[in-house]
Amino acid sequence: MDSISRRSLLRTGGTLGAGGALAVAGQAVPWTWAPAWSRPGEGSGADPHFVFDPEADDLIARLLDAGEIPRVNQILRGWTTNAQPVPGGLPAELRDFLQRAVRLPEWTDHRKLADAVRFNEKRGTYLGVLYGFASGMMSTVIPREARAVYYSKGGSDMKSRISKTAKLGYDVSSRNAYQPDGEMAVTAVKTRLSHAAVRHLLPQSPHWERAADETKPISQADIMVTWHSLPTTVMRNLRAWQVPLDPAEEEGFLHSWQVTAYMLGVEDQYIPATWETADLQARQVLDPILAPTPEGIKLADMLLDLGFNLDLTLLSRPVLGALTRFILGDQIADWLHIPREPVWSPLLEHAWGPFVQIREGLLTAGLPRETYWMIDELLRQFVLYYMAELRMPITIEIPTFNNPNYA
Repeated sequence: MDSISRRSLLRTGGTLGAGGALAVAGQAVPWTWAPAWSRPGEGSGADPHFVFDPEADDLIARLLDAGEIPRVNQILRGWTTNAQPVPGGLPAELRDFLQRAVRLPEWTDHRKLADAVRFNEKRGTYLGVLYGFASGMMSTVIPREARAVYYSKGGSDMKSRISKTAKLGYDVSSRNAYQPDGEMAVTAVKTRLSHAAVRHLLPQSPHWERAADETKPISQADIMVTWHSLPTTVMRNLRAWQVPLDPAEEEGFLHSWQVTAYMLGVEDQYIPATWETADLQARQVLDPILAPTPEGIKLADMLLDLGFNLDLTLLSRPVLGALTRFILGDQIADWLHIPREPVWSPLLEHAWGPFVQIREGLLTAGLPRETYWMIDELLRQFVLYYMAELRMPITIEIPTFNNPNYA
């Protein structure tokens, strides 16, 4: 097992994705992706830009307006594992909702979920880097996501936001993610409730309202855009790096994210059936909408200060910037005002391919030992930092206010 696999996912996948794993997405584009390409192979074809989560939205709006959410959050702090009964003392309608929402879809295939575990264990180092620098930093150039994070409660405490988002990345990649003693089903449902709260609260922010190109955030299309910034982007990069992948494990990895989309409230008709149809959807709704925003640039600047004042010499701002430029490309790095580094940028461009091949046992020479060590040590320090941050319990709570600096 890769020694940093699951922990790397926790502190990179969610962490640099401070915008929130599976939160919100970029500018709307016409939706023409066919329901025939979805997991069930059929659907109404309704444009998901105008589809939200009415059951959760109405419920959480009522509880927010009634001032019940602080008490609800306190009760739900002790609800963490999938098989744990929904705690008592909750409003009856919320209790009933949670009992339904925490159930896995009927189409869950536990054999495929076991294949996903093997995928995560074998490719943990790559997944940590990709969740952090491809998916995470990409969130800052998904306009709607960047604006929603910046103006919501998460923008007022980025360290807390980072940790809570990271929990989802870790839980979906753990060995027991959707098993009775795992936590992913509960984590996903709590995230779903948080999304519902943001939909109710954010339109009340005049600052978000002035900046946004929508009247309500986090549509089902938005969730799927962010979904593609995670597993679809991971698969694109692993293939580009020519990492050998077992077909069954690839399919299992996809299945774990299909289940996750469902648990976040996404309708089946928007969940891709295969990696090919996932890529088709991403090319339509993710790739064209990437763009800089003032909010996203500020968020990226916060994320690049990750290693500031830490005794982790390789986690400097120049190194993190070079890694972001290498993985996301020159255009996105320029949008985020990330300069090209004179040492690290060319090193990554020339050494990453051989580094991957050496790790896969396909190449035994051609890369100086010192260079291999430097890249491996960078990844090790990156993961160690995030592991240290996880020593305190992390709870996902329903927000009750927007960023007070912009409310």
